Amino acid sequence: MSTSREPAPIHINAEHVRLLDVQVLSKDWYVLRKITFELRRRDGRWQRQSREAYDRGNGAALLLFDPRRSTVVLTRQFRLPALINGSADGYLIEACAGLLDGDDPETCIRREAEEETGYHIRAPRKVFEAYMSPGSVTEKLHFFVADYRAEDRLHAGGGMADEGEDIEVIEMPLAEALAAISSGKIQDGKTILLLQHVALMAAHGNGLQATAI
Repeated sequence: MSTSREPAPIHINAEHVRLLDVQVLSKDWYVLRKITFELRRRDGRWQRQSREAYDRGNGAALLLFDPRRSTVVLTRQFRLPALINGSADGYLIEACAGLLDGDDPETCIRREAEEETGYHIRAPRKVFEAYMSPGSVTEKLHFFVADYRAEDRLHAGGGMADEGEDIEVIEMPLAEALAAISSGKIQDGKTILLLQHVALMAAHGNGLQATAI
């Protein structure tokens, strides 16, 4: 888990954008900037705009899937922003994930997945990348899937208590997880993407043989 860090300078190499000003509004936890720029519109006119951008670094997410039993391993943990924005108790069911914190995506997700779930991650496969909230957050997530078996469980998981983590590990059938999306029990975006990706691969008979990138 990251704490306050010095903001890195912004470099824009795009002919259709002119960077005019950058103000750091907050760097208490991550970095919130107000960025003023000119954007060349499609008709060729330049338009001055200001936007706030929140930089918390990039991250990785992984779904553990057992194709033999058609089960997945998920986590349940408290998310304050979800509670503020209408979640009944603030607890969300999620795929394991974490910030890169200077590591490459695969190293990051091996570490985070073992900390959170207790499973040794044998062969993670990267399946895609995505900006999760590009209107205001710079973060890009690297998405992985990995096969698991019962014997891969090394410990109970639960995350790092000294970082405020208190994570419940949940194993459920893939079909139940997909139904939980429809019912609203699962509302985390990265988790929905990974569950639907694995379901699509399974429907085409590919299991975890998705094309890695």
